[in-house]
Amino acid sequence: MSRYAEVAFTENVRRVQEELGSAAAMERLLAGDGGQADRIGPHEAEFIGARDGFYLGTVGEGGWPYIQFRGGPPGFVHVVDEGTLAFADVRGNRQYITAGNLRGNDRVALFFMDYAHRARLKVFGRAEVRATDDFTGVPERVGRISTDGHQERLMVIRVEGLAWNCAKHITPRFSQAELADSLEQVSERLAELEAENRELRAQLRQRH
Repeated sequence: MSRYAEVAFTENVRRVQEELGSAAAMERLLAGDGGQADRIGPHEAEFIGARDGFYLGTVGEGGWPYIQFRGGPPGFVHVVDEGTLAFADVRGNRQYITAGNLRGNDRVALFFMDYAHRARLKVFGRAEVRATDDFTGVPERVGRISTDGHQERLMVIRVEGLAWNCAKHITPRFSQAELADSLEQVSERLAELEAENRELRAQLRQRH
């Protein structure tokens, strides 16, 4: 059984899969590495390293889930090794819900999205909160390549399970950086048209 399936496919989930006819299709996810933690391969590492944001889920003492978006320059989430992610967490709205939740439950869920190419990577892990100068077992670049702002803590996540999701229902969206080449061509064409327009207006003024 893959570790991802072991975590996600609880007894109630399996019952619903059986009731709705998807249990057989899920068997391929249940076959795997005997419950060992899933590993980050080259493809996953490249995908994570290219993202400029991800969604982070935690659970509080009352059982309520909480999801927060974390953004930054591509590469701000560092793949330390095949089982470890790390990033420098910066000051936000100072509600500290995620940080507080982790004091009672270190389990986290991460969603890495590539809207432009309709791809997503789901990760289960356990998060460890460290002081910003504690790079034990992680490279110091974790603190150098990060989101702009005051760094308050380091997050080190030990990956338990991961899985790719299908592209179905992912609405394509494009960032400014992803549209840069196309927008540059549009800007150049607009500049040409504006120059032509100025020339035509000048010619009309001369005729009158």
